[in-house]
Amino acid sequence: MTATQQQGHVTMNTSLVNEQDFHRLVEKRADMLLALANYLSSCENPRAILTRPLLGEFLSQSMQFEELLDTYDAGKNCLWCNLRSLTATIKLFADASYELMHIQHRVSSYRLMPVERDFVAATEEALAYAGGILAQTCREMLNRATERNVKTRQKPEIADAYEEYQLPGRLAHNCGARQVDTVAGTVALLATAFLNLASESEDVRAASRARPEEYAMRASGALSEERLRSLEFQFHNLQSQYDTYVSGTKAEHADTDLPVLRGHVSVVFHLLRIGTLFAHYYERHMNKQHCAHPPHTASLVEAGPLLSVLMNYSVTYIDLYIGRAVSLCQDMLKRYAEVGRIDVSIPKYRGFHVRPSTLISKLVLHYGSKVQMLLGEEVYDASSSLDLFRANEKINAQKRRWLAREIVRLDLVPEHSDSEDPLAIVRAVVLALAEKSKLVMYEQPLELPERICGSEGTLLERVISEAGRLLAMGKIDISIDMTAQFVGDKRVLADIQILADHGYGEDSFGNNVPLPRQLAYLRR
Repeated sequence: MTATQQQGHVTMNTSLVNEQDFHRLVEKRADMLLALANYLSSCENPRAILTRPLLGEFLSQSMQFEELLDTYDAGKNCLWCNLRSLTATIKLFADASYELMHIQHRVSSYRLMPVERDFVAATEEALAYAGGILAQTCREMLNRATERNVKTRQKPEIADAYEEYQLPGRLAHNCGARQVDTVAGTVALLATAFLNLASESEDVRAASRARPEEYAMRASGALSEERLRSLEFQFHNLQSQYDTYVSGTKAEHADTDLPVLRGHVSVVFHLLRIGTLFAHYYERHMNKQHCAHPPHTASLVEAGPLLSVLMNYSVTYIDLYIGRAVSLCQDMLKRYAEVGRIDVSIPKYRGFHVRPSTLISKLVLHYGSKVQMLLGEEVYDASSSLDLFRANEKINAQKRRWLAREIVRLDLVPEHSDSEDPLAIVRAVVLALAEKSKLVMYEQPLELPERICGSEGTLLERVISEAGRLLAMGKIDISIDMTAQFVGDKRVLADIQILADHGYGEDSFGNNVPLPRQLAYLRR
């Protein structure tokens, strides 16, 4: 038989397994999982005996048994589907409980900055909830196993085998510290990466302020399993970056804020992992019947309490600890700021109007560094969109002066033409400049007022004045190259340069254009 034929034989085999053989196989493979379930469910206070070794064994055994059941499509069989569902629940809440106990044991080493809520107490409450679900599910698992005549054995050695011994103190830190190029560069890399992730997490953080009646809606949007898992992977990657390039280096010893940042990255990662597990259960298992004739038993996991723990524990503390670390990262970047200068073009479409001013200020505020914009003798605060918008007064004044010079230089208003229609001359001047690519017409055909505003002065003066009024009204704009200078942290200036190179997010006619990947945080 060829390899292809063998593969076809395996995948296309539709013969039914012998029920007695399958029963014996289940009894053998579920032996340890059922013994663990019996141990936990027989305890009056399940929380008191939960340890990481015990939860780790629960997780391992449930994963193995779930895989066995899936191999034989137990989830699609009325006799075994409930046992399959209960196994998945045990696996998930054992996993979540392990994560919570990990946080409990490691929280003191994370060097977390204080927040306005009691994180230790909240973690214990969440663990009591997850451990309670795990114990209830174990009891139900034993009931279902009894119904299927699957034997359950007691194993007294479990109590001692999975007890957790905690030794005081730690091992000596006697490994030599590695050298990195510069502390400043290391800090900038991690702090910038965290700030970008903080911006990426804004929708999840905003969900922490939702009202209870909004929890279900949030769970299908910003708090979906897919969304939380994506952030979980990104924070895990950042933690890995730290451990690869910073942990055990001289830079870590030189800047005590680095381990604090690592602690916040780690706790957010674990909170996201717990949140992902709860969101998965809510989406995949909540109110899902696994059989056309399910047993009449009360639901082990109710939607309300599950969403409450997801929101009030995972999401709330994700928001709080990201918020504290954002301030930390901004302070770190300020401390290691390398001041530079760049000259960039002024936005083609109406200068620093609302969109470019908002994007620049959002960019600067993202890093928290001081950046100024210089235009002539004027200095503007780049973190303030209103201050940047104020620069348009100077820009427009320069455009009006250029417009007047061009009209005179090109001799666009003929002499001795006082008897001609001034509006016709204004239109001719605008069209002539547009043909020479000196200005842009945002209104075509150009609609002019019935008469020129003001009747004093020469015709040339009145035409120049009216052309300036069209500029102020936004009907035309001047196509001249003007630059502004930005002064501040080189890392911030680099992003401003990218923004300017991409037209500040718009084309010459003010239409939005996509921002580059490096500025993804500005899209939120």
